[in-house]
Amino acid sequence: MLEGKTGLVFGVANRRSIAWGIGQALAGAGARLAFTYQEDRVKEFVNDLAATLPGTFTLPCDVLNDAQVDETFERVDREFGGLDILVHSIAFAPREALENPFVETTRDAFRTALDVSAYSLVHLARKAAPLMEKRGGGSIITMTYLGSDRVFPKYNVMGVAKAALESCVRYLASDLGPRNIRVNAISAGPIRTLAARSIQGFPRMEEHVREVSPLRRNTEAAEIGDVAVFLASNLSRNVTGVVLFCDSGYHVMGM
Repeated sequence: MLEGKTGLVFGVANRRSIAWGIGQALAGAGARLAFTYQEDRVKEFVNDLAATLPGTFTLPCDVLNDAQVDETFERVDREFGGLDILVHSIAFAPREALENPFVETTRDAFRTALDVSAYSLVHLARKAAPLMEKRGGGSIITMTYLGSDRVFPKYNVMGVAKAALESCVRYLASDLGPRNIRVNAISAGPIRTLAARSIQGFPRMEEHVREVSPLRRNTEAAEIGDVAVFLASNLSRNVTGVVLFCDSGYHVMGM
C-alpha cells in the first residue's frame, strides 16, 4: 500500500517503542524510511533496528536543537527527493513533574513538556511541508493518549501536553490541508514503552484496561503500526484533523 512512499520517523528508542512498531508496519507496506535518534545513548539500538529494514538510514536529531532539525530535513530531501510520511512519536516531561502532584508543576517543567511533546509537532510539520509538496502531498501522524481529556494518576503535565498536541493537530490540519497534507493523531492504549515505565502504577493501568475495555485486551505496538499504515496510505485520503483511538475501546467506557 505504501510502495514508492518515503517516511521519516521520530521517536524510536528501542524495540518496545511505539515508533518502532509504526516503522516496521510502514516498511512492511513498502515505504522507505529514515529514523532519527535523540542522543548517542540510543544510537546503537536505533541503528541495529534500522539495519533490519532494507534501504533505511538513521540520523541524529534532538527536536530542541533547531540546527539538527534543519540538517535532518535537508538530508532527507537529498536522499528521498521529498517526503510522503512524517511520524511524530515524541513526548517528555521531567520525572519530578510526573511523581509530584500536578499543582506542584514548575514553570520549567511545564515549558519543557509542552515544548518537546507539542510544539515539536508544529516545528517538524513546518519543515516537512515543503518536502511533501514536492511529492504532491503527504501524511503527518502523531501519538496521543486519553490523558489529554481525562485525569490519570501521575500523568499530570503530560496530559496537558497531549491536550495541546491534539489541538495542534487540528490547527495544522486546517493550515496544511490546502497543500494536500493531512495531519492526524493516534490515541493508543497503555503500551509498556520506555516512557511508560516512568509513570508510577503503570502495570495497574494495563491491568485495568485489560479488565474493563470492550475488547478485554491491551494494545500492542504492532496494532498501532497497522493504524498508521492506514493513515499514511491513500485509503485515508479524506481523513484529517482526527484523533483515532486504538485502545481496545477503553475510551468509550464510563467506569
